[in-house]
Amino acid sequence: MTTSIPADPLVARMRPFGTTIFTEMSALAARTGSVNLGQGFPDTDGPPEMVDAAAEALRSGANQYPPLPGIPVLRQAIAAHEKRFWQLSRDPDTEVVVTAGATEAIAAAILALCEAGDEVVCFEPYYDSYAASVALAGAVRRPVTLRPGPDGRYGFDEAELRAAFRARTRLVLLNTPHNPTGKVFTPAELALIAELCREHDVYAVTDEVYEHLVFTDAAAGHLPLATLPGMRERTLRISSAGKSFSCTGWKVGWVTGPAALVSAVQRVKQFLTFVNAGPLQPAVAVALSLPDSYFTGLRDSMQARRDRLVAGLTDAGFGVLPGEGTYFVTADIRPLGGADGTDFCRALPERCGVVAVPTQVFYDHPERGRHLIRFAFCKREDVIDEAARRLRTLS
Repeated sequence: MTTSIPADPLVARMRPFGTTIFTEMSALAARTGSVNLGQGFPDTDGPPEMVDAAAEALRSGANQYPPLPGIPVLRQAIAAHEKRFWQLSRDPDTEVVVTAGATEAIAAAILALCEAGDEVVCFEPYYDSYAASVALAGAVRRPVTLRPGPDGRYGFDEAELRAAFRARTRLVLLNTPHNPTGKVFTPAELALIAELCREHDVYAVTDEVYEHLVFTDAAAGHLPLATLPGMRERTLRISSAGKSFSCTGWKVGWVTGPAALVSAVQRVKQFLTFVNAGPLQPAVAVALSLPDSYFTGLRDSMQARRDRLVAGLTDAGFGVLPGEGTYFVTADIRPLGGADGTDFCRALPERCGVVAVPTQVFYDHPERGRHLIRFAFCKREDVIDEAARRLRTLS
């Protein structure tokens, strides 16, 4: 008996997802020796107190499986952090679970809450793992498009958002501060989202990994959706150490929320990674307890780097849409004669030795973002300056 093996054995729902754009563009940067402003990882280490604590944990035997929900001292630190900054009270024993970064947290939340055919309202452009996680669950995306307004700030159409809620809507997946646009959702926008969640009795999963990177010139500060009336009991809030403490390679994230929802996430998470990052967890607990000056210093440093990159992109001739937070700024390529962001970014290393990321790959409707590309400014100032120098050769 012979077996016919298909050319692509991957299940159909995952075939639209090839190599991520981040992998492709970082490989292109390495191959061409370009300045990599594509993938959002810092090129400096996090706070020395955290690094020292990790080294001590490695040497002191914290190298075996931690508890499934995360070590107690980290869960306590996460709960204390949410109370300190956002006035959210959490029981560290039942309302906190540690995950392998925010990416696992998002996947576990969607897999835990969505049956096949359920619908997930999200905002496009979106971080690429969102679409893959929805597909893995057999659920359906209902994207609402973020569009730049006359002031360059991204917003959405209320009627489009209302229309996205339907009979099979199971949850809203919200990212604020938002990657890739740098948008910070305003209190009025969040109030509308909360109203629709309550009206349609749906859950919310909020990706808030950039919670401490909202800049002083943003239209609004960071406001967790879970703090709004009627939302604590229906919201899973996700964050991570990677962005707040410049340790993206550690992959330590967490989910907080009501005990029943966190339990659902934990029961899925145990069959994904089970546990993760045992010796790094106590170090993240140390980082979460750093004084306010650390967090404001991080914000101010990133804001200065954003301004440095925005000036360089403007000088190079891009139409710049300055972000209100995160690591990223988006730019319009049409003033430089560009029409397709993917083609533009693939050619950019050869043209001037810089790598960026096309944002059209983060849309269900790619034509709406075809002219936009994303640059990361979470780099050393000399790296940003060199990228700006090279980009000026385009105009």
